Amino acid sequence: MWKSLKENRTGMAGIIIMLIVILMALTAALIAPFDPAKQNLMAKLAPPVWSGGTLEHILGTDQLGRDILSRIIYGSRVTMLVAFSGTIWAGIIGITMGAVSGYYGKWVDAVIMRIVDIQLSFPFILLALFVAAVLGRSLTNIILIAGISNWVQYARLVRGEILSVKEMEYIEAIRSVGGKNGRIIMFHIIPNVISPVIVQATLGMARIILMEASLSFLGLGVPLEIPTWGRMLAEGRDFMLTNPWLAIIPGVAITVTVLGVNLMGDWLRDYLDPKLDV
Repeated sequence: MWKSLKENRTGMAGIIIMLIVILMALTAALIAPFDPAKQNLMAKLAPPVWSGGTLEHILGTDQLGRDILSRIIYGSRVTMLVAFSGTIWAGIIGITMGAVSGYYGKWVDAVIMRIVDIQLSFPFILLALFVAAVLGRSLTNIILIAGISNWVQYARLVRGEILSVKEMEYIEAIRSVGGKNGRIIMFHIIPNVISPVIVQATLGMARIILMEASLSFLGLGVPLEIPTWGRMLAEGRDFMLTNPWLAIIPGVAITVTVLGVNLMGDWLRDYLDPKLDV
């Protein structure tokens, strides 16, 4: 794996970006120069250091005098927590539903796949907005929304893989010696279809990051006292002509993080899919 990563520069770039964001989220309380919620109206709208600002506020301050660098650092916590938790939640639901659908088939498969089709008929962001409006603003609800909105991709993927695996000779051999269906699915089928699921998880993380940023931008994300990149972007849009860095900096943070996740996902796809080497 390390040899493959060294030979793939874009994959290495994606891993480095993700490690930086994860470390930033884990050490936010140690490396952030200011309290992200602390206001200082005497220093409001200070420019970043490259536009004539000071080293005290490297990325400048917002309209309430809050340090933008500190808010970017703390905002990475929400982004990474929602991305990882939402991906795990969506994966658990999707893998379970896809495995049951693909293995048992018949009416079970028909019911689950119709549920998948109905959910896929709704635009992704519209479904997220509807659930967020019903459940209200909280970090737990955002993670729940991420799982509900993204499980269908895992279900369809796992179902398709299991349909091709469940008729193989080794599965028939396990059945012939009395293997139970639950054990066959858990220990003999899912481990053999997990590689594409890992790739889907990395690409799904990018969707969840954008979803969280979109909901925060629209005011339906986490509570207002928690700094997030999407809300910083929303707050900065009113200053695009006079103080553009208020929107540009969180926008760049979102873009670079999503790019890192996608680059990492592309490398994992190349590494885990041996058919691509043929």
